[in-house]
Amino acid sequence: MKMISLWVMVAFYTAAGINHFVHPAMYLTIMPPWLPLQKELVIISGVLEILCALLLIVGLTRRLAAWVIIVLLVAIFPANIQMMLNYKHEHNPLLWVAIARLPLQILLIWWAYTFARVKMQAQRF
Repeated sequence: MKMISLWVMVAFYTAAGINHFVHPAMYLTIMPPWLPLQKELVIISGVLEILCALLLIVGLTRRLAAWVIIVLLVAIFPANIQMMLNYKHEHNPLLWVAIARLPLQILLIWWAYTFARVKMQAQRF
């Protein structure tokens, strides 16, 4: 089961990272206005997601990758809040999706933590 979870996480973060390059405008719309270098931050977060996905594959780098994912999820949380605020302001019917994303971040952090807490020598798959 842990192996399936790992490969789903690898696929999830690879797809999410690629999406930053396929649909950058979507990410720019949810960037909090107080953040500088917004285009660069979209690119950096996409690269980090892809890089972390690749580093999850290797047992020796899996723990580091999981911790970086946790930090990244915390760092992008303001964008999720901005998305919710944008949807509320626009009376977007998908506001519930934006609201649901907020606690989803906690689940994603927990999921990454399941790989961050495992000692490297135990990660042989």
